[in-house]
Amino acid sequence: MGKITGFLEFDRALPPRRPVPVRIRDWHEVYEAFPEADTRTQASRCMDCGIPFCHEGCPLGNLIPEWNHLVYRGDWYDAAERLHATNNFPEFTGRLCPAPCEAACVLGINAEPVTIERVEQEIGERAWAEGWAAPQVPERLTGKTVAVVGSGPAGLAAAQQLARAGHSVTVYERAERPGGLLRYGIPEFKMEKAVLDRRLAQLRAEGVAFRCGVAVGTAGADGTGGGTPEPGAVRGQGAASAPDVEVVSAGELVAGHDAVVLACGSTVPRDLPVPGRDLRGVHFAMEYLKPANLVCEGSMGGSPIDAGGKRVVIIGGGDTGADCLGTAHRQGAVSVHQLEIMAEPPTERSADNPWPTWPLVLRTSSAHEEGGERLFAVTTVEILDDGTGAVRALRCQRVAPVVVDGRTRFEPVPGSDVEIPCDLVLLAMGFTGAERGGVVGELGLALDERGSVAAGPDWQTSRPGVFVCGDMARGQSLIVWAIAEGRSCAAAVDRHLMGDTALPAPLAPGQVAIR
Repeated sequence: MGKITGFLEFDRALPPRRPVPVRIRDWHEVYEAFPEADTRTQASRCMDCGIPFCHEGCPLGNLIPEWNHLVYRGDWYDAAERLHATNNFPEFTGRLCPAPCEAACVLGINAEPVTIERVEQEIGERAWAEGWAAPQVPERLTGKTVAVVGSGPAGLAAAQQLARAGHSVTVYERAERPGGLLRYGIPEFKMEKAVLDRRLAQLRAEGVAFRCGVAVGTAGADGTGGGTPEPGAVRGQGAASAPDVEVVSAGELVAGHDAVVLACGSTVPRDLPVPGRDLRGVHFAMEYLKPANLVCEGSMGGSPIDAGGKRVVIIGGGDTGADCLGTAHRQGAVSVHQLEIMAEPPTERSADNPWPTWPLVLRTSSAHEEGGERLFAVTTVEILDDGTGAVRALRCQRVAPVVVDGRTRFEPVPGSDVEIPCDLVLLAMGFTGAERGGVVGELGLALDERGSVAAGPDWQTSRPGVFVCGDMARGQSLIVWAIAEGRSCAAAVDRHLMGDTALPAPLAPGQVAIR
């Protein structure tokens, strides 16, 4: 595949990021353009490796060697066809996926892997530029109706597949506009919302209807079900307190459709049970990120939680923490510290972390490149009051891992206490499962041991005719898994409605139970 000797002749390369002093003054994406010749050169590095482990690394089963070879040859149309055959939204994954395919690339055994993710993004963008991403309107309708609850990547993928199969699909979203975390959790500097909006326009042209500002489940009136959480709620459980939010009972939704797909995400944030948690200035990450995105899209004049002129501490070292970091930089934070309880990873694979396992190495995002200080092996033991009920500092301790009964826990290091002055604390420690109220509570859906909605091998919940996919069933995961589950769930729904299906299902039935 590609140029036979390409992997020997060319080094891995990515487009340069815009200079830090320039990019933190705006919200545009951080990467500069990548010339076509450079993209084709990178695609040429794809080896004739015999067994493409990248296929196993990608939950979607993307035909990576095929479209790499087509790009190398300059056959962009066929490359786009092969890519869209397995991935509804390559322009999303090309920007946001952590690229498990690259971690599995055979070239990565002893060299830098192929830049699969960037080639994918370039193919997706070329398809839009050339008009190849035209709506695929079904030739006939089946007469069946499907409700999809939640408009993140899993819900959108399921909705598009089902609409293309001829079903009448309506997507219900609690937030003001569709997109889920793609719109309200991902900052503009990682993916500008015009990228999302053009894909939503395609879905609408294919017959997908969107009903936004609708909370599904009678408990949804207090923000506990039906889509993306609202900002400013107690403990981050959402707040559908806006008077224009419509409430539709889950029973009514089930009765009014031939099938229901739940794709509401894993939206219950992990809390920090320490003294001072209730002080002013302590917020969950989504309470912070959503209004920042609303300001960028012009829906709000200013954010109620703004880092401008403040000393910020972000608790959590993952992608959400990095999103908060980049947002704080652009809002004009005075200083930012990002805390992680795990020890600092190595810069290269360790001996017990060989290819093709996921590389447990230090990752530096564009936001880290822009500033701030990362502190590893640190835990927060108290949030300190300034005397008026607002936060003034964190009291932290160094920790060391201790294995007890085969499980790792973190013990404080004596005498390691330190105070970090701050005015704003953002909790970005992940999510613990699906919201218990709303549609889950009203339908009495069974949950698994991790708090996610339980699903069988046919993607059905404990309620017949009600299906689930994405983070709501898997738990907090990757965008590529969400799209793969949405596609697979759509195939199961189509089979349920029609007795058979021609829709592709990248995940085998057994994989739904292996989480």
